[in-house]
Amino acid sequence: MNGIKEKKLNIWSVSTFVILALAILFIIYPLVLILYKSVISGSGNLSFAYFTKFFQKKYYWSTLINSFKVTIVATLISTLLGLMMAYLLRSIVIIGNKYLNIMIVMSYLSPPFIGAYAWIQLLGRNGFITRVINNILPVKFAGIYGFAGIVLVFSLQSFPLVYMYTSGALKSLDNSLVEASESLGCNLWDRVRLIIVPLVTPTLLASSLLVFMRVFSDFGTPMLIGEGYKTFPVMIYGQFMGEVSTDDHFAAALCVIIIGITLLLFFLQRFLSAKFTYSMTALKPMEATKIGGVKNILVHLLVYGIVFVAILPQLTVITTSFLKTGSGGLYTGGFTLENYYNTLLSKNNNSAILNTYLFGFLAIVIVVVLGIIIAYLSARKRSFFTSTLDTLTMLPYIIPGSVLGIAFLYGFNTKPLLLSGTAILMIISLSVRRMPYTIRSSTAIIGQISPSVEEAAVSLGCNELQSFLKITVPMMLTGVLSGAIMSWVTLISELSSSIILYTSKTQTLTVAIYAEVIRSSFGNAAAYSTILTVTSILSLLIFFKVSGKSDISI
Repeated sequence: MNGIKEKKLNIWSVSTFVILALAILFIIYPLVLILYKSVISGSGNLSFAYFTKFFQKKYYWSTLINSFKVTIVATLISTLLGLMMAYLLRSIVIIGNKYLNIMIVMSYLSPPFIGAYAWIQLLGRNGFITRVINNILPVKFAGIYGFAGIVLVFSLQSFPLVYMYTSGALKSLDNSLVEASESLGCNLWDRVRLIIVPLVTPTLLASSLLVFMRVFSDFGTPMLIGEGYKTFPVMIYGQFMGEVSTDDHFAAALCVIIIGITLLLFFLQRFLSAKFTYSMTALKPMEATKIGGVKNILVHLLVYGIVFVAILPQLTVITTSFLKTGSGGLYTGGFTLENYYNTLLSKNNNSAILNTYLFGFLAIVIVVVLGIIIAYLSARKRSFFTSTLDTLTMLPYIIPGSVLGIAFLYGFNTKPLLLSGTAILMIISLSVRRMPYTIRSSTAIIGQISPSVEEAAVSLGCNELQSFLKITVPMMLTGVLSGAIMSWVTLISELSSSIILYTSKTQTLTVAIYAEVIRSSFGNAAAYSTILTVTSILSLLIFFKVSGKSDISI
């Protein structure tokens, strides 16, 4: 009996229970506290008054309607743009295709609120393009603030995600189907409508739902350019962190509502993926063909134009970081390095840069180590507990960052778990937020490794742990490192949870950028944004070098 117990209680069982305990502590426990706080009145009695308050007053529930309007329109535009760009770049020879792909991915990697800030510089009330328009046209343009501006930023920021997914799907598409339809008399429009779109519909549904969840939960962009058009995440932030009046219990009720909505969206995605997913084998993969004449010129202008507009915020940020600013944050037009001096050499400001790299490095180490272990447990040691662990670690992917930040403050603001305001909680938050990406990519890699390789190592005298460390991990490493680099890029650009959890000592680059924009210190904001953008570009180049790829497709 003792032998049986020892066999069952091996390193993998211990790892499962330890990581499961951490998941319960840092995911379930804070979320349960939010639910508890939402149904408990100030006097400590059970009450649903906070939910009633939300649905009774138009001021509150109208923000939810606003969020759905913005999200639906931005998702539709992103899906159409992403599908069109993926098809054009896969089917037609475009000059500079490789570099266009890199620029599209770059436009996705920067935080949406940086795009919002950049578009304020271009199309705000005193923006460069706004001044040109108002000087030329008799009609005065008031700027991009409100619904249109939010949709513009989200659409340009999100279509690359649809593009990457759809581009990957088109790689697996058998072009003989398209050729057969062409021989039967279908023109280009019919081939796209009747063959291409139906075949990539599962991918479009999956990517568009990811865009939907991403846009729905973002608060940085509508906070900067929404003005009177308030969205649901902005209201949650205001109720919890507002300067005038706050209500923790009401904020908790709002968090529960948005958690419920995102969970429904997640299960909808899972249902649609299971219903519409099928495998394609590209016996004859799609190849880019050359076209000539006016069509070639128009296609190049269209692709170049969309990529230019998508990358324009990054170009704007880099350019304005070298311009002098006067009173009110207006640019005087002169060249200067003062903005970089303020951010890089000033002792009070450069801590945000150091914190970003330090927190990011420590978080990515945690993400990679735990991500590999959890993926291995889920793929190779399937049980009720490993399946539960896999599900729990997906929750931070579904839940908006601001909600997770609020949950962490509720959960770790008193002894013996007093972690609020510390670098430890910031690192844990970043790790938990980005863990699902690495787990999913690592699980896919493990699925490509035959268990017989590990079994052979065991038969030659290795125990399971040695087989895992010496055989499985090295075989996974290239793919895991590639995924880790991409996780790193999204990790250092995290704002939603960081804006809730930071203190003056734990401020990160994204928080610093947001704070400088709010203070109208646009020069410093541009310098910070450029540092973040350059870091993302270098990380992307390292990804290409490590993975051996020339493009990114999911």
